[in-house]
Amino acid sequence: MIGRLHGELVSKHPPRLMLDIGGVGYELEAPMSTFYDLPPMGEKVTLVTHLTVREDAWILYGFLREEDRALFRNLLKVSGVGARMALAILSGMDAQRFALCVRQEDITALTRLPGIGKKTAQRLVMEMRDRVGTVPTGSPADIVTAPSLGGDRNSALTDAVDALTALGYKPADADRMARAADDGTKTSEEIIRAALKAVSTP
Repeated sequence: MIGRLHGELVSKHPPRLMLDIGGVGYELEAPMSTFYDLPPMGEKVTLVTHLTVREDAWILYGFLREEDRALFRNLLKVSGVGARMALAILSGMDAQRFALCVRQEDITALTRLPGIGKKTAQRLVMEMRDRVGTVPTGSPADIVTAPSLGGDRNSALTDAVDALTALGYKPADADRMARAADDGTKTSEEIIRAALKAVSTP
């Protein structure tokens, strides 16, 4: 089991990133809650990880915070929730916000997340009620964080649309959301954050 990686950030195209560790590139998938706080390219970063082994692939998922990994693992135990949906949930709200939605049985807030209908939201509330209290807080000690800057406008917008599509939004909706959130100065991560915030706000 690979539980933790520390290396140089060499690529980030939400929801995928790559770490160089001793000359070996590790590809990981990560929620936007992790992408928002990643350091600039070329900097060192530590991620806690979850490894999924399938017949056709080994997939690594990376998280800056232990509480996000814990929630991801708990979500995978819910009937009908796979890794893609779990990443979408963590991209739309952090662990504390999700726990609050579950405790308050806020079905409306949960259904604003991509791919989650009313029945799935109700199942999340029912099956996660006893688990959200066990999500730890805190983060790895040696995380280096800094604002992510740069990239041309077309690239930032395209990357944002691709990321929103990967999270489960329909391509047309992802394009509309990204364009509405882009003011011409944002990075792809900032566009995605603004787009997801707009969707989750009543």
